[in-house]
Amino acid sequence: MKKQISIIILFFIFCFLTFNISFSQTNYYNVKGKVIDKTTKAPLQGASVFAQNSTFGEATDADGNFKLTIPNGGYSLVASFTGYETETIRISNTSSQNDNLVFELNPQEKSLEAVTIAVSNEVKDGWQKYGEFFTENFIGQSKFAKQCIIKNPEVLHFYFSKKKNRLKVLATEPLIVNNFALGYNLKFAIDSFTNEYNTNTNLFIGYPLFEEMQGTPAQQETWRENRAVAYKGSMLQLMRSIFNKTLMQDGFELQFIIRNDGKEIPIPLQNLYGALNYDKDDSTNTVEIIPNQNEVAVIYKNAAPEEAYLNSDEAIKKDFQLSTLLFAPGESIVIEQNGYYYDQTDIITNGYLGFKKIGDMLPYDYAPNPERE
Repeated sequence: MKKQISIIILFFIFCFLTFNISFSQTNYYNVKGKVIDKTTKAPLQGASVFAQNSTFGEATDADGNFKLTIPNGGYSLVASFTGYETETIRISNTSSQNDNLVFELNPQEKSLEAVTIAVSNEVKDGWQKYGEFFTENFIGQSKFAKQCIIKNPEVLHFYFSKKKNRLKVLATEPLIVNNFALGYNLKFAIDSFTNEYNTNTNLFIGYPLFEEMQGTPAQQETWRENRAVAYKGSMLQLMRSIFNKTLMQDGFELQFIIRNDGKEIPIPLQNLYGALNYDKDDSTNTVEIIPNQNEVAVIYKNAAPEEAYLNSDEAIKKDFQLSTLLFAPGESIVIEQNGYYYDQTDIITNGYLGFKKIGDMLPYDYAPNPERE
């Protein structure tokens, strides 16, 4: 059965017993700046500014100013405003440029019109025709994904190109998703969702902001338990484990995949971090990796795949989670202490990590409880 390849670019954004103590005893830093119209230089009051894939954000004041206090680590800081293109700036607690950030937003109409023309005409009754497909490939089909609800599907517009056999989905305003399994309300500024039917590949570019749901003590306990489950084997945990050099302790095994005469040959790694070309920069508190082979198998042994994934293919191993990461040749990945990594366009996920989508996503400021791991 041909697997769906997922490229989820979460520019925000995309998961422990042995996580870095510096994260559990979180320190914070301030980010300040302004959002203005690029042409007129007028301040944009009420613009949304937030650290992507986090619970930290606010609206700008009458002078377009904002100030956020966020946990140490790296993020993509997002500025969005109705009728304007969304802009991002990469930030980190080690940067000296966090006190005077300026977002200059461009009006959206012309660029959106050009995109619309490029992807063909809008499909009438697009949600009725493609809504289920979009939900399965955007939210996912996991047990947690099935407890998610898209509150405002009317903001989505569907475009299909027969020539390219491509579906493109755009949103006129942020998409609201309620995740009742993990206890989050998510607000997505969606640039686009694209599915290439010829290659069975989908690409999502979006900017989510998380908001904690209010619930009873029993609901909050359920959310804590579900978040711990979602974290196990996730991309977030993987990147943090690489950063901390705790892959084996956290249940991960990495292998290189070599192809010979159409066959995949897994190669165990004797010198794991050497094979990744692991390089820690203490001045920026970041880790850079560039694997010796660009196709990497990720085996996670501390949790079995869930039933919905096992049912998709009888050949799937049932006692561990198996994924593949395809790294862009010659491109390195930089990882921050909170698990944020860039450039996210340089990794394609397949297998179990490709199966897990928005419905299982956690914010970068998520901190697991060691007693539950």
